[in-house]
Amino acid sequence: MSESLIDAANTHQAQALVTRSIDPTPGGDSILVAPSTQDPQTDRGTVQAWAGEDFVPRHLGPSLADQAQMLEVLGFPSLAALIAKTVPPAIRLSRELQLPAGRSEYDVLQTLRAIAAQNQVFRSFLGMGYSPCITPPVIQRNILENPGWYTQYTPYQPEIAQGRLEALLNFQTMVSDLTGLAIANASLLDEGTAAAEAMTMCYGLQAKQGVKTFWVSDTCHPQTIAVVQTRAQPLGIEVVVGDHRSFNFDTPVFAVLLQYPASDGAIYDYQLFIDQAHARGALAIVAADLLSLTLLTPPGEFGADVAIGNTQRFGIPMGYGGPHAAYFATREPYKRQIPGRLVGVSKDVHGHPALRLALQTREQHIRRDKATSNICTAQVLLAVMAGMYAVYHGPAGLKQIAQRIQQLTQTLALGLQRLGYQLGQPPYFDTVRIQVEVHRGWRLLERARSQRINLRAIAPNSLGISLNETTTLQDLQDLLTLFAEEQPLPFTVSALLAETPAAYGPRTSPYLTHPVFHRYHSETELLRYIHRLQAKDLSLTTAMIPLGSCTMKLNATAEMVPVTWPEFGQLHPFVPLEQAQGYQLLFQQLETWLAEITGFAGISLQPNAGSQGEYTGLLVIRAYHQHRGEGHRTVCLIPQSAHGTNPASAVMAGMQVVAIACDAHGNIDIADLRAKAKQHQQQLAALMVTYPSTHGVFEEGIREICALVHACGGQVYLDGANMNAQVGLCRPADFGADVCHLNLHKTFCIPHGGGGPGMGPIGVAAHLLPFLPGHPVVATGGSQGVGAVAAAPWGSGSILPISWVYIALMGAQGLTQATEVAILNANYIAHRLAPYYPILYQGQQGLVAHECILDLRQFKKTAEVEVDDIAKRLIDYGFHPPTVSWPVAGTMMVEPTESESKQELDRFCEAMIAIRAEIQAIERGEVDRHNNLLKNCPPHRGGLNDRRLESSLFPRTGRVSLRLDTGT
Repeated sequence: MSESLIDAANTHQAQALVTRSIDPTPGGDSILVAPSTQDPQTDRGTVQAWAGEDFVPRHLGPSLADQAQMLEVLGFPSLAALIAKTVPPAIRLSRELQLPAGRSEYDVLQTLRAIAAQNQVFRSFLGMGYSPCITPPVIQRNILENPGWYTQYTPYQPEIAQGRLEALLNFQTMVSDLTGLAIANASLLDEGTAAAEAMTMCYGLQAKQGVKTFWVSDTCHPQTIAVVQTRAQPLGIEVVVGDHRSFNFDTPVFAVLLQYPASDGAIYDYQLFIDQAHARGALAIVAADLLSLTLLTPPGEFGADVAIGNTQRFGIPMGYGGPHAAYFATREPYKRQIPGRLVGVSKDVHGHPALRLALQTREQHIRRDKATSNICTAQVLLAVMAGMYAVYHGPAGLKQIAQRIQQLTQTLALGLQRLGYQLGQPPYFDTVRIQVEVHRGWRLLERARSQRINLRAIAPNSLGISLNETTTLQDLQDLLTLFAEEQPLPFTVSALLAETPAAYGPRTSPYLTHPVFHRYHSETELLRYIHRLQAKDLSLTTAMIPLGSCTMKLNATAEMVPVTWPEFGQLHPFVPLEQAQGYQLLFQQLETWLAEITGFAGISLQPNAGSQGEYTGLLVIRAYHQHRGEGHRTVCLIPQSAHGTNPASAVMAGMQVVAIACDAHGNIDIADLRAKAKQHQQQLAALMVTYPSTHGVFEEGIREICALVHACGGQVYLDGANMNAQVGLCRPADFGADVCHLNLHKTFCIPHGGGGPGMGPIGVAAHLLPFLPGHPVVATGGSQGVGAVAAAPWGSGSILPISWVYIALMGAQGLTQATEVAILNANYIAHRLAPYYPILYQGQQGLVAHECILDLRQFKKTAEVEVDDIAKRLIDYGFHPPTVSWPVAGTMMVEPTESESKQELDRFCEAMIAIRAEIQAIERGEVDRHNNLLKNCPPHRGGLNDRRLESSLFPRTGRVSLRLDTGT
């Protein structure tokens, strides 16, 4: 970097410094010096004393008095006494976590402001699938910043999810229309993993051919190629990267992957190439820029079998890599193989249209080790935003945005040509490739950075410029002046623009024809539409969501505020590291804190969902065995109670799943584990174990279990879904785990967003550090790291400040208290409901961990009442039902978290007790077995009880439409 760049960076960072003097005790006073402003009249360097407020009581639901009452009910003199009986002494952490003390919201946000200021927001024309864009304020304020949207759960209960289901149906229809393909899912994680999902789907569809070669165009984005290569290797798929203009299909391939437009901006006609692929029995996947498809021929019209990509430029900030909703569209015959979730239009029992998740038997939690995808969390909140962006602009508005980008790109190209530069082959959409001598290219890059502009170095002798929705004529003036290299421009940008032909495209087919894309173009109408949809749903703004294994806790406003700060939101993921020093500092601190919380030697933040963390952890274990010359170790032991993602992830990582039985108490059957570990000793790669167990119990034998696996040469993978019961009390690495993923969207307060975003970083023991995942664009990971597992180096970077703020607010003591109160709340519910519903599993002391399982199976015999009937009835009482029929059919798993107050816990218990009384009325013959409040919806009473869908909605198997504009 040049001296001027260094000076500029240092000056920029110096202006952002905040001096702090912090009392080390939680709630202590803080002395702050406000950062300098550029107005000397208003900046007098005033030192302001401020009495801090402890955040911990605001995060914890029960007050100290409430906790005392609950402990009295449970028969314990103190919270410490309860924890001593619940958590096995053999794994208890003997010291306090070595973390900074908890601080006030004001203090933490001021500190984060200083960190954010170290990020330098340049004008980035880097492209590669990420573009600056404009988030309509009405969408930012009313969806992205609205807890009514970001605290929703996955829409498994359609009666209280019709709003977000409609928003996702809009998204599916948008994708289907623009790609020209019949079926689209309700979003995936990012473009790279969507491409990998397309590869594995095509591989499954073509399995009978026995071909294991996948061809990828070298004009695809480099991060996409890397993720595909990572995912292919464990499955034995050979990835061949080449030029589609010279590939002649002499080598049999099961599918091909093309970029449209290409990563360097070229727009190729792929029709002939795809025809050749089909003639040789191969399927065609096209990674397409969705906005360009308003002008270009859609992939479905030139033969693509699958179209994938991301929707980031549909109003979603770049956020240093995410979160952004990927899309996946395919042809009608493949609808049962498509990964992820699909929203369908069905009918309720009265024949009225109703939305629900469709074709769920494809999903990993049903298919387990037979699954071809482990996708669980998708980027639902971002898909909702992208769909609303299309609703707001409509087809004409989207086309106008695309035409403006294309015309500015053509104007830029004309100017560069007049300056004597040779460009890539037209036509252009948003990107031009400029041929330059090597030394001149580096000089131009340095000059650009000195002017706070980022250009892409495509190759040593070529640069790339990608324009976007925010590009102005002044940007073109600055770019052309830059390339003129100190010489005056021989033209004006206005004159160039006048010479540039009007933007056009070959697309003739209509898109976004449904009325929803034409009605809400004024802010008034869109605002009302958003709020009408929100009012149909239940979120944490309405009531507790007591889902076992999902940890729907408070997402504090202070934690959410930084997400939309421009210093975090407007950074391209591939800017030089010196421009992202704030992010790098935040990542370093967060990794250090998570390592201390878990006991591991290091952390990778790249996996952008819990399912991807599972997969990454197993890849790291696989690489470790291979490095030791033990690549034959491919057997993965998984308890029968494990999450469905566990066996799916193991299969994707190239492992063979061997199921381990559970005993009558819900624990791993150690005798069965010992027998199978010994049986597969030579091939044993790993054990996947959830702790506390999936049945909500702290297993006493966890150390023995880990030691047994290690003795047989295997590694222990710990599923971190239940980390909310461990933080501050015990650490996975201390009792034998080698790798663990963390659901930041559960334990560490990133909200669920209706089914995403999520983050699933992994922690690893020291011997696994060399194998942490790398990235092809930005250096990261271990010295022998597995390939990229996400498109961006640090996954969904812009939501990591949420977890940073949470840990900084809580501190060591607050995090431990949160865990203790989560265990208290769960045991309080179990105790109150035990006289009415049997508690299925308890520890040796008769206690549960952070969740409890209510056994409802008896009611099928006594009253013909199913668990689903009770779930639907609970909706009438204003609650989201707990996790239903998992991990045991006919049960409910309840996790209240630490954030729910005693009043809310009591309200939930009273609802469940009232439902038990309604069941008793059926059992006594006082109410008809088939016409009662559990079987049918009560009369409309307004508000939350406006439940128009009947309990029989889910089992219906009639025809389901996956688009807005087709019949039901």
